[in-house]
Amino acid sequence: MISAITNVYAIGWEPELRGITTIALAVALLCGSVYLVLSTDLGARLGLLVALAGLAGWMMLMGGVWWLYGIGLRGTDPTWQVEQVVFGDVSQAELEVAHDLSTWTRLPEDDPGRGQTATAADEVLLNESDGRFVAGDYVTTAVYDTGGDTGPWWLLNIFHDPHYAVVDVQPTIKQETEPGRAPPAAQPDPNQDPVFVILVRDLGDRRFPAAMITLSSAAIFGVLCNILHRREKIVRRHISGEGEPRPVEEQQDRVTAGASS
Repeated sequence: MISAITNVYAIGWEPELRGITTIALAVALLCGSVYLVLSTDLGARLGLLVALAGLAGWMMLMGGVWWLYGIGLRGTDPTWQVEQVVFGDVSQAELEVAHDLSTWTRLPEDDPGRGQTATAADEVLLNESDGRFVAGDYVTTAVYDTGGDTGPWWLLNIFHDPHYAVVDVQPTIKQETEPGRAPPAAQPDPNQDPVFVILVRDLGDRRFPAAMITLSSAAIFGVLCNILHRREKIVRRHISGEGEPRPVEEQQDRVTAGASS
C-alpha cells in the first residue's frame, strides 16, 4: 500500500513521469480507440494498416507545418559562438579576415543585430574572463559584421558563407559616484587598449527534428499506402474472377472432374 501511494505521488510531482504517463495514455486512448473502431469494420489486419497509414499521414502533415514555420519540436536556435578575444591590436587575431575591419560592415546603434552580438560578447567578457571585467568596466564602441551570404540557394538556405562579427569594447574611466546622485555615464578610456571579441554565427538545427519527422513519416505513409493499394488490386481481381483460384475451389474442381470421369 505504501509503495503504491509512493508511486502515485511520484507521478504527480515528477514532471518526467507525469509527461511519460500522459503521452502513454494519449496514445492508448486516441490511437487505440481509432484502431478499435476500424478493426470492427475492416478486420484486425486491415484496420491496423489503415490506422497506421492515417497516423503516418497526420504526422507527415504536422511535421511539415513544424518544418515550415520552425515551431513544435525544435533543435538548437542560432547563436553566436566566440572564436577569440584579442587584447590590443586586432591584426594579431588568428582569423585572417579580421585583420582589416575596414572591409567589414559597421552596424548602426539602432540595428537589432548589434544588440544581440554585443550581448553575446558581454557573456564572454563577464563570465569567462576570470574576473578581469565586471559590469560597467567597459563600453561597446563598435560592432562589425561580415559574411553570411547564402548564394544562389537562398530559398533552401543549404549553403552559406561563414558569418562573422567583431565587437569592439573599450575600458572605461574610473569615476567617483556622488552619494544621492545617479552614477555618471560611462566614458571610454582612450589610454587603455581596446578589446576585440570575435564571434562566428552558429545557425543551429532548429528545423532538423521537424524535417526528420516529416521525411520519415512520409516514407512510412508511402509504404503503407502501397501495401493497401496492392491489397485492393488483389481483392478486385478475386472479385472479378481474374485471380488465381483458391485451394478450396481447386479441390472442388478436382472432385467434380473425378466424378464425371
